[in-house]
Amino acid sequence: MRGEILGAERRRFWHDDDKLEIVTSVGVGGASVTQIAQRHEIKRQQIYAWRHELKKKGLWSPDAGALFFPLDISTAAGVPVAQPAAAEVPPSNAIELRLRGGRCLHFDSTVDPATLTALIRAVEAT
Repeated sequence: MRGEILGAERRRFWHDDDKLEIVTSVGVGGASVTQIAQRHEIKRQQIYAWRHELKKKGLWSPDAGALFFPLDISTAAGVPVAQPAAAEVPPSNAIELRLRGGRCLHFDSTVDPATLTALIRAVEAT
């Protein structure tokens, strides 16, 4: 009796480093789990299983890519800035800004534009 192999073997072995790279690429540049799974020819559920497995091994954390930068905001010559009347202040909203390299900034919508610009430049410079 003779047999033939019809097609490529689909079972692959993934090292933890490869799994970690795939899991952390979700969200970079706005890539979804589905897009990453398609790119690597795996099922979406595999990514979720790897997340769970790597988290159990202590190799991955949802906050692993979080960066915190010290920010020193000093008032000009010690003079406090006048605050607008309470009626003029728009309600604050939480904003998430996605930057290059998978970095995200979370800030309040009432942040001063000059301060936000300085923060973005500091993050982009690293």
